[in-house]
Amino acid sequence: MPSDSAIHAAAGALGGVAAMSATYPLIFLSTRAAVETRNVQKSTYQAVLDIIKREGVTGLYSGLNSSLLGIAVTNGVYYYFYERSRDTLLKMRAGSKALSTPESMLIGMIAGSATTLISNPIWVIQTSQAVRTQTLDESSLEGDAQPRVVVKRLGFVETLRNILNKDGFQALWRGIGPALMLVINPVIQYTVFEQLKNILIARRTRQRRALKGAAAAVAVLTDWDFFLLGALSKLIATGSTYPYIVVKSRLQAGHVSALRYKSSFDGLLTILREEGMGGLYKGVGSKLLQSVLTAAILFAGQRRIFEITKKAIA
Repeated sequence: MPSDSAIHAAAGALGGVAAMSATYPLIFLSTRAAVETRNVQKSTYQAVLDIIKREGVTGLYSGLNSSLLGIAVTNGVYYYFYERSRDTLLKMRAGSKALSTPESMLIGMIAGSATTLISNPIWVIQTSQAVRTQTLDESSLEGDAQPRVVVKRLGFVETLRNILNKDGFQALWRGIGPALMLVINPVIQYTVFEQLKNILIARRTRQRRALKGAAAAVAVLTDWDFFLLGALSKLIATGSTYPYIVVKSRLQAGHVSALRYKSSFDGLLTILREEGMGGLYKGVGSKLLQSVLTAAILFAGQRRIFEITKKAIA
């Protein structure tokens, strides 16, 4: 029989695929905005219209295949390491089954670091697919003709081949510095989630026992609770780490300006100096909306898939 950690991993992968499929156009828009250096401010609505006009509706789904693979691997690995570390820690001590804030942060660091190292090549490919969908028609450059943009979306294997041919195997770990720094994002997210969950369960349990007596069972959270807690925790995590997301996206895309960054911190300073504070938050609107919706769907979906799978196996 599979361990709970393995079932959590499978449920996390499936939940992540469902959440990514539902919110991918917002990911695409925020990635494009993050690597764009022109000081052109567009609303999310206008950006959608421009991409549809240039590339069609399918343009909003450039890189979806690699994103689904990436989110399945990322969530599967993260939940496996998170739940395995959590179980190990709880078995080492008796008493409360609730994690403290330091314990949540430690487990998040372990799971996040393992996930980042394993999944970074997939996200490099996905980011390259999302931002490199246009090429010039060379035949249109003859004479005084205006150059014509031809949309060409590269597949996963073709994008991988191009990256390896141009920049070598090491390019698959572009942006690993800020990516590892962004381990703090899920650490914040899951720590906030765990603590809010513990507070909510404790509060409802006290209310239940006040009404039904001390023998009343511990309160159980609903799917809607997981949805809201997942959304709130991700809002806090992404809002506080977004500038590093911009740097990571530019490095993973092989962006021209990113080649000058000596480090992640230097990238932040360079963007701030050349593009102002707004440069650190390009695409933040669509990213926050996407992140919050994705996390909400993921937390509610992962829990439900885990419980259904456990019952089916039993």
